[in-house]
Amino acid sequence: MPLPALAAAALLLAAQQPSPPLGQRTTTPEQMLEGLASGLSEDEAAIAAAQRHPLGTLENPVRVGGPEGEQAYVARLRCGDGRAPRIGQPTEIGVGAFGSIVEGYPLDCGAAAPGQFTLVMDKYHEEHREDRAPAGFSILPRPAG
Repeated sequence: MPLPALAAAALLLAAQQPSPPLGQRTTTPEQMLEGLASGLSEDEAAIAAAQRHPLGTLENPVRVGGPEGEQAYVARLRCGDGRAPRIGQPTEIGVGAFGSIVEGYPLDCGAAAPGQFTLVMDKYHEEHREDRAPAGFSILPRPAG
């Protein structure tokens, strides 16, 4: 499927799934209470709840700092065959686990694992540098400096 069609399919899928009201986290109240009861701050509880879901999804978006962080993270991803994925145009897809508008990046690895994937990223986390890759991908080390 060409990347424009892939992006359209991702938008259609996102539109079919109900989004929480703007600013509402996708973590459940039970997950938040569980984290808070164990002595975590609200942010720590949200992170703990998100980590129960696959990285790079609406429920656990990749946390980065700004558009530059998004671009730097995507540039480090590698498909199962070691090649960089083809990257489609990012689009806003809703509210993520941390209450922010998140963007979906259509990634295409062709015949290599994981195939086609919409990577969900939350760019409102200047303090966080993600070094893990979503399932099926590997990630290059961050450049020194």
